[in-house]
Amino acid sequence: MMRRAAIPVCSVLAILSFCFAAAGDEAEALANWPTAELHFSRMYYRDYGRGGGRFGGFGGGFSGCGPGSWLTDCPEAEEHFTMGVGRLTRVDIGDGRMLKLGDDSLFNYPWLYAVEVGRWYLDEGDAARLREYLLRGGFMMVDDFHGTRQWATFLESLQRVFPDRPIVEIDESDEVMHVLYDLNKKIQIPGIVSVQRGVTYEQDGVTPHWRGIYDDKGRLMLAINFNMDLGDAWEHADTPYYPEPMTALAYRFAVNYVVYAMTH
Repeated sequence: MMRRAAIPVCSVLAILSFCFAAAGDEAEALANWPTAELHFSRMYYRDYGRGGGRFGGFGGGFSGCGPGSWLTDCPEAEEHFTMGVGRLTRVDIGDGRMLKLGDDSLFNYPWLYAVEVGRWYLDEGDAARLREYLLRGGFMMVDDFHGTRQWATFLESLQRVFPDRPIVEIDESDEVMHVLYDLNKKIQIPGIVSVQRGVTYEQDGVTPHWRGIYDDKGRLMLAINFNMDLGDAWEHADTPYYPEPMTALAYRFAVNYVVYAMTH
């Protein structure tokens, strides 16, 4: 009678671990799958620090927003953004999502938002992934960073994404400024702390800039809102002392960016 070789306990545990890991990956992928035409997709990144960056926290949902600059204004900014876009357009907009650049579902989201990018750090892998996302048709908006120092930190990582593409001022005649609303881009949208101080700027970021990077066909891939804080304008849409005209303008920019992303 032939005896069957016993399977070592360690092998059984390894097989079970692999199965549970695979099931977990599948569940995570399903959780990150879009359920609407558009979601407020907040990009996770590492905070800049010595030696190439340090990780901020990463939470699984807006009810558990944790540490990290990438989570600034969470969850009110996405909640008010979602309500505003849903009210002002016919876009089917769902709940907010949090995305890592390594997520397999990244390319199913046409619109990506990153906040406080004057503190971000993208390594070569992150940069390659973001470059692929944008060149394949994704649209990204960055927001809420101010002054010379934060611009330098932002640029250090962005140059790994597009070392050969220029950053330009978005012309007032550009379609993104008129795709639905005609926007006067000379108005600086302030953060709430600036409002409390009676000014519209932070640090030495006195002059607002609408900058961008375009692909080879002239499509705007990356909208750079520098020396402004649209996230605060969305977040404080129901705060009595935040100026209503600033929130209204931030909503119009949101709608234009969304419509542009969905049609280009």
